[in-house]
Amino acid sequence: MVKKPRSRKYVYEFEQGDKTKKALLGGKGAGLAEMVNMGLPVPPGFTITTEACREYIRTREFPAGLMDQVAKHVGILEAKMGKQLGAPGDPLLVSVRSGAKFSMPGMMDTVLNLGLNDKAVKGLAKQTGKERFAYDAYRRFIQMFGAIVMDVPKDEFDNAFEKAKKRTVDDQRKIVTRFKQIVRKHTGMGVPQEPMEQLRVAIEAVFRSWDGERARIYRRQNKISDDLGTAVNVQAMVFGNLGNDSGTGVAFTRDASTGQRRPLAEYLPNAQGEDVVSGARTPLPLEELQQRDEASYKRLIGIMAKLEKHYRDMCDIEFTVERNKLWILQTRIGKRSAASAVKIAVSMVKEKVITKQEALLRVDPASLDQLLHPQFDPTSKIEVIATGLNASPGAAVGKAVFDAKTAELWAASGERVILVRPMTEPDDVGGMYAAEGILTSRGGKTSHAAVVARGAGKPCVCGAESLKIDTDRRQMKVGKVTVNEGDVIAIDGTTGRVAVGLVPLVEPELSKELLQILKWADEFRVLKVRTNADNPADAAKGRTFGAEGIGLARTEHMFLGSRLPIVQRMILSDTQEEEQAALDELLPVQKADFVGIFEAMSGLPVTIRLLDPPLHEFLPSSKELELEIQALGFEAQRADETELVRLTKEIDGKRDILAGVLRLEESNPMLGMRGVRLGIVKPALYAMQVRAIIEAACDAKESGKRPVVEIMVPLVAVRQEFEMIRDEAKAVIAEVLEARGMKVDYVIGTMIELPRAALVADEIAETAEFFSFGTNDLTQTAFGFSRDDVEGKFLPTYLQRGVIKVNPFESIDQPGVGRLIEIATKE
Repeated sequence: MVKKPRSRKYVYEFEQGDKTKKALLGGKGAGLAEMVNMGLPVPPGFTITTEACREYIRTREFPAGLMDQVAKHVGILEAKMGKQLGAPGDPLLVSVRSGAKFSMPGMMDTVLNLGLNDKAVKGLAKQTGKERFAYDAYRRFIQMFGAIVMDVPKDEFDNAFEKAKKRTVDDQRKIVTRFKQIVRKHTGMGVPQEPMEQLRVAIEAVFRSWDGERARIYRRQNKISDDLGTAVNVQAMVFGNLGNDSGTGVAFTRDASTGQRRPLAEYLPNAQGEDVVSGARTPLPLEELQQRDEASYKRLIGIMAKLEKHYRDMCDIEFTVERNKLWILQTRIGKRSAASAVKIAVSMVKEKVITKQEALLRVDPASLDQLLHPQFDPTSKIEVIATGLNASPGAAVGKAVFDAKTAELWAASGERVILVRPMTEPDDVGGMYAAEGILTSRGGKTSHAAVVARGAGKPCVCGAESLKIDTDRRQMKVGKVTVNEGDVIAIDGTTGRVAVGLVPLVEPELSKELLQILKWADEFRVLKVRTNADNPADAAKGRTFGAEGIGLARTEHMFLGSRLPIVQRMILSDTQEEEQAALDELLPVQKADFVGIFEAMSGLPVTIRLLDPPLHEFLPSSKELELEIQALGFEAQRADETELVRLTKEIDGKRDILAGVLRLEESNPMLGMRGVRLGIVKPALYAMQVRAIIEAACDAKESGKRPVVEIMVPLVAVRQEFEMIRDEAKAVIAEVLEARGMKVDYVIGTMIELPRAALVADEIAETAEFFSFGTNDLTQTAFGFSRDDVEGKFLPTYLQRGVIKVNPFESIDQPGVGRLIEIATKE
């Protein structure tokens, strides 16, 4: 007899898991399991593993034996609850929720009240004694199931619901009938009446949502792998909408916006969970629960303290009160702003909950950028038109837009925008990431908009209820003020203020908690950190933030602004004398910049890169010039004699510039005459820069400062290139130091930014005194990508379709570019 192979275990009772099984059971499933094992009041249920999802995503079929296991565990759940799924007499209803390893709030799909059908709804009415509630639950189920599982447009349900009276049982029955008609109109069939079929297709819908657009956008933004899959949690329903002795809410054990040691919680009486997190209704403070049901309130506060102590971190909890009985539906480590992450980490060290090392690991380094976000200038006159909830800190100014797609389009064209919505939905996530900030008229600090904004470091104001937002007319009104799409508005997510007009912003000051975190980081780090700066002000700011020198000063940035005409004269010069005259004009202004940088960084190393980009970048494009000359020619045909003289002179000047542009134009300038090649072809240019650097170092030394000079030669591929520039530079340096009668310590090195340089690093190292890695150019040349082109053309498609996992210009490509760096380092 041949034994059939045992199918893999795809379904786990909550009691069978714990918090260590996040990869298998997802964060939500692992959290539910952990709470069950802690003895907390969790509605019973089971979790379908991420392995099942991955198998489904791979084959588009359920793995063998999955539904048999689901049926078995439904039976166990029915025995625990003393009810049968979808039974006409006393029905068991369940929720079907996603739950990935890493929190992805609102990005995947959920179905509530599953198990209801035309017969079970009558049983639910009898079981609860509330017929209106039963039909409202059925209406919610058809709406969620229709939109999520059967792809019926959600707006049709919303519009039908808005038009309905919703007051009596009869009204609720009519809404159910209307919703069924909407489903049948779009699908040609009704919502399945058989509960296990409902469950099967709902599980499949949750699996599919892992590959949905909003989930993919969120994962790309938050660097979450596409290969993880989501678990599915099937859990007995508990109802917060059974009357005034019921309700639902979301609680953070500490304030997620400020990090203060006090609960941040919101409660909605007589409501289901999605009413809070969707922002459909603006929730009330937790004190509302205390006034209505002090026993449940006290128990919730106790559970929050127990969970925070157990996880040793701020927790995010979803809860429901059903007829004065408290149920905990979920817990996870709560998302927080960068400022609150720092404050919570420092506080927990002082409370002896975690160590300094743990505190450092609790703060995402990239998120610290949020702490440098601007705020409204307190000295300016601001026209505040509304105040909402301060859901995510920082301030932003931009043009008001009223849908996510417009936000994405305008932002892509260079506009700064504020996304304005009555409430955000998961489908809005692309526009939320594109916008400078988010403003909603509904929802609280735990709504979808607030959670996503905090995670993305975007300012957000929620629940500004005085705003009447009309997305059809693309405008919002408050009092006598009307804001149309394209009008400039400002939001302050730290205070909740909403203003109109171009509000000036100011940079924030560093908090004492951030300074403490940085001090602890200094205790444990093994690498030194330098800043990038190419002017004295940025150099001084970098030193204030703790930089231990300048790792890259880009001299090309010193050639812009008022200096650009001099640079253009140098580029377009016909003789060496003209070129030198322009360089002589540039010398004192470059030198002044270097003096200021050396003074700001006194005693610390300053790496100055000689000019890197191709010269054509300092000139207008040939196409623009040709169009301008053509337009001036048309104007000249209609001009009088005096005006004709002026126009002829302007045309001749533009033709001279065009001739220079055409002379310098290259098919692929990133691989053309730039970097060290430019220095070899135009030795006077690099000689001027080296002279400016060394004279500035002498000036700084004379004023009592200690300049530490590092001169970098860019884009070296051949040892002889570097040696040629090095020798010419040393000749200039010797001349300056002899004339000044001074001694200045300096080194000359190069940047490894070409694959050949990485492979022959041992040869170059024999003559270069230091190396730096230029990973942008190394990535361009290793991949054969032009950064200026690929990020706006095919790279988004590559990321979306999973050809590459992350943008290689944002995170080092370890197998390719990283390997080149490794080779160069060893060589």
